Amino acid sequence: MNRTTTHQGLATWVEEMIALCTPDAVHWCTGSQEEWNQLTQQLVDQGTFLRLNPDKRPNSFLARSAPSDVARVEDRTFLCVKRADEAGPTNNAVDPAKMRAILKEKFRGCMKGRTMYVIPFCMGPIDSPLAKIGVEISDSAYVAVNMRIMCHMGSHVLQRLEDEANGVINKQRDGHGYFIPCAHSVGAPLEPGQADTPWPCNDEKYICHFPDTREIWSYGSGYGGNALLGKKCLALRIASNIAREHQWMAEHMLITGLHAPDGSVTYVAAAFPSACGKTNMAMLVPPPHYANQGWRTSVVGDDIAWLWPHEDGKLHAINPETGFFGVAPGTSYDTNPIAMESMKENSIFTNVALTDDGDVWWEGMTKEAPAHLIDWTGQDWTPDCGRLSSHANSRFTAPAVQCPTIDPNWQNPDGVPIDAIIFGGRRATTMPLVFQAFNWGHGVYLGATMGSEMTAAAAGTIGKVRRDPMAMLPFCGYNMGAYFGHWLEMRRYLKHLPRFFHVNWFRKSPEGKFLWPGFGENMRVLEWIVRRCKGEAVGHETQIGWIPAFDDFTIEGLENFTENDFDRCMAYDRNEWKAELVSQAEFFIELYDHLPKELLFQRELLAARLV
Repeated sequence: MNRTTTHQGLATWVEEMIALCTPDAVHWCTGSQEEWNQLTQQLVDQGTFLRLNPDKRPNSFLARSAPSDVARVEDRTFLCVKRADEAGPTNNAVDPAKMRAILKEKFRGCMKGRTMYVIPFCMGPIDSPLAKIGVEISDSAYVAVNMRIMCHMGSHVLQRLEDEANGVINKQRDGHGYFIPCAHSVGAPLEPGQADTPWPCNDEKYICHFPDTREIWSYGSGYGGNALLGKKCLALRIASNIAREHQWMAEHMLITGLHAPDGSVTYVAAAFPSACGKTNMAMLVPPPHYANQGWRTSVVGDDIAWLWPHEDGKLHAINPETGFFGVAPGTSYDTNPIAMESMKENSIFTNVALTDDGDVWWEGMTKEAPAHLIDWTGQDWTPDCGRLSSHANSRFTAPAVQCPTIDPNWQNPDGVPIDAIIFGGRRATTMPLVFQAFNWGHGVYLGATMGSEMTAAAAGTIGKVRRDPMAMLPFCGYNMGAYFGHWLEMRRYLKHLPRFFHVNWFRKSPEGKFLWPGFGENMRVLEWIVRRCKGEAVGHETQIGWIPAFDDFTIEGLENFTENDFDRCMAYDRNEWKAELVSQAEFFIELYDHLPKELLFQRELLAARLV
């Protein structure tokens, strides 16, 4: 053991976990460059990492996971609560005592033959009142180096925790002096002389959250959110419980700054389900017409937002992360040049393809595929082989500080003031390009009922819509109905309410073609949102909300886009909305026991307006 701690609670917990897991060695992570160099070389030596070409991708690595360990495992993700209704019908609930007995047996001796890494980390700027300190123990060096990118990690976090507990620092944050214990193991102990594998994991997986005691236990997986426990597990599932008790919000949202030519900045938070362009919007590059006028964007965060009522009466937000853990396929200099620039060095790539000159590649990265690659499973790949070169959920881990458009306030402990909250999904029909909610309650209703079509719309029917309220369906740490109630309650603590909007970049023509060009052109929608927040743009009342008219919308520089095209993007179809109401009702029935009546009333109001 290369370090001890003066924090008695942490020392006791680590000793208990050593006794339970029986590792061969214990390493307290410092977060230093020297440690990064040591651990990454160790991962190269054991075959987990491939060092990429230093001329093309300095200080960067490629990892290939086991084919059975490639994504979050929602069916093995549990909320450990005494009553099932605390978790609600959208979560997997299990009795805490029962799960503790299972986990104790799984973790007994699970790190035999391995090193236990003790990883002190902080989610959020360390001086923020919302900052949360956790300590993850893990037998995966891959986890340790990824955590160094994704959050504040190392000796300075441990020192802060010790100083808080020892009374050296006055109380600044909720949870002062305490830490959230996060236990992780790949579940693959090694017997003496047993050969290791490049990606050890266990076929049986448990990702468990104990909201009452603020604990996280993860077993069997070394991938992504199953193993980087500061991310979805702490920053959303556990944090959403803490937030509910302390009048703030932990949300699956991007935060971006929209900088107008006059120098003003409008910060927006946006929630989209997966595959709906969240990272692309966070890193949006304005088209030439806007860039030439002086419009630009900045990134505060691309995935998670913690929001609270600030003393100035507005909703403020911080990004609790310090890195991007982005989906690689489809990311390119055409779709997201900012992301591509952010991962040029000091990055980790998982389950993408290797080029012959030691760089990485994935589907959509360039218009033409290389003639030869080594695919994510380690096999030779050619464009005509009939397989994808990269896994659909392959990822890049890149430091946010390398983002060319990182916002100057991204580490401000005070956060940034949020003027607009945007919801949206992937809908081929029904939902217009943009509309504004009438008020806070209506906005919460829009977020509660948002979703994406799982399949393309069949002829004469509306595609099956998967409801993903506030994009939090897999991540809410308690009953979703009570979560809606918390959203409605939050307006009580604010003097200056943000405006709510709904967007849909994915509406299609009857022929199946996208009606809106998307990507950078989404700046045109965001400009109307900015102007609405400032009271500078007209909104026209419709049955579903306030919308822009064609004359209120900037199309200059948008080639071959007519008023008729705009009308098709914004079209309201009464029959489609009637079907939408029926679909929403089916979802509400599932949550009925805890569903706030205000949302039922909002649905009744919408139904009345559709008549």
